[in-house]
Amino acid sequence: MGLPQGGGGSPPGAAAAAAPGGDFVLGAASCCLACVFTNPLEVVKTRLQLQGELRSRGSYRRHYRGALQGLLAVGRADGLRGLQKGLAAGLLYQGLMNGVRLGLYSRAEHAGLTQLPAGAVGAGAAAGALGALVASPAYLVKTHLQAQSVAAFAVGHQHNHQSVSSAFETIYKKQGLLGLWRGVNGAVPRVTVGSAVQLATFASAKEWVRKHKWFQESSWMVALSSGMISGVAVAVAMTPFDVVSTRLYNQPVDEMGKGKHYRGFLDCFVQITGRESFLALYKGLGPAYLRLGPHTTLSLLFWDELRRLTCQYQGT
Repeated sequence: MGLPQGGGGSPPGAAAAAAPGGDFVLGAASCCLACVFTNPLEVVKTRLQLQGELRSRGSYRRHYRGALQGLLAVGRADGLRGLQKGLAAGLLYQGLMNGVRLGLYSRAEHAGLTQLPAGAVGAGAAAGALGALVASPAYLVKTHLQAQSVAAFAVGHQHNHQSVSSAFETIYKKQGLLGLWRGVNGAVPRVTVGSAVQLATFASAKEWVRKHKWFQESSWMVALSSGMISGVAVAVAMTPFDVVSTRLYNQPVDEMGKGKHYRGFLDCFVQITGRESFLALYKGLGPAYLRLGPHTTLSLLFWDELRRLTCQYQGT
């Protein structure tokens, strides 16, 4: 996820300095840098969310029991390189989704739309929805690759792609162009909700931290602590949508391209709660928060720093 305007230490006028195309580039670059650090937790989160899916179908293995144990399990099963599974697809997803999302939000900010009542939330939600739509094929491939493991540690359906390019090629050949957007009906609500909640809570958390004067006004710790607080709200709001989205993206399909396990978002939600309990919607909550908190904060810090450097380069 990307971040709203302002962050600890943002230079005045930083947001206004970048050209329209520059907003997209800076948003994409900042979130891609954060993704490099948080991708291992994304791998664990994906596997936790798929775990238990096949319980009612006579095949249930519980190999991943939390963030730390999950990291160790992935390392044992797939080696240290396994912790960065799907990184290339993850970078592509972050670049597309947050380039569009942060770029559009910056444009809305420049136009003064975020100053209207509920403007920041509305702009964040709209930008998030479009970003999720554009980046959906990359998220599909990322999920497939991160779910893949050796047979003894496998959870969920195994697609057995050899690389990012072969994954795109295989999906396109078997399901056509529309097959690359399978699962988008779960992704758009997930990112829209997460984007709206993040933009609404981050500014409030930052103001609260500043009010209590925990840190100096210009300290990067203001952004750090605010990002971690905001990450709690985002993780709680997004995780149910994230679980459903992961299941929809990873499920096998028939010759007509229809999912074999779930007919759509609502059917997946009903099956999960009916077969695995309501709490199953919060599978991977720990890794989700541990990823979202640092990812939120790192994205903000990188975005602010890149915008500051852009300002210096342009002489503003």
